[in-house]
Amino acid sequence: MNLWARIKQLHLGQLIKLSFLFLSRPLYIIPTISATKKTLLICDTLYKQTHHKSNKANAFRHALWNVLICRKVMKYAKNKQKSVFWAQKVGDLYEKVTQNEILDQEMDLHNNTTGRILFLNHLEQKEAKIIDLLQKMSQKAQKTKKIEQMRQHKNELVYLTE
Repeated sequence: MNLWARIKQLHLGQLIKLSFLFLSRPLYIIPTISATKKTLLICDTLYKQTHHKSNKANAFRHALWNVLICRKVMKYAKNKQKSVFWAQKVGDLYEKVTQNEILDQEMDLHNNTTGRILFLNHLEQKEAKIIDLLQKMSQKAQKTKKIEQMRQHKNELVYLTE
């Protein structure tokens, strides 16, 4: 699914919430959209459409999305903490407005956090190295069935289904 198709699925209230967030930091709109498009392109190339399920590819996608938002926003923010805070706000709001099942939502939030931590721990790494690292992490991702299990796997990717 492309970005525009996903946006068209949102109802008015969801669009308003996203609009307010982006209006609070207009310089971050383009890098956030760019990171989102790049994430989808990379995931479509690596995983075809399977990354839209609650699997290891989805865990990879959420972590990569947060890494790329942080990297791209940091060029404007000039501050790693500000870029991480922005990525968290975007990821959290996205999960809130898309209204997934609670377990899926928690899985996505967990993997978003893992991506932001990866960004902080590998600031100087090239993008290709980050992608390689995330692919290795996704191969070792932990299958979980409960939110409590997710919390036991800090700094690891988690998924729900094969």
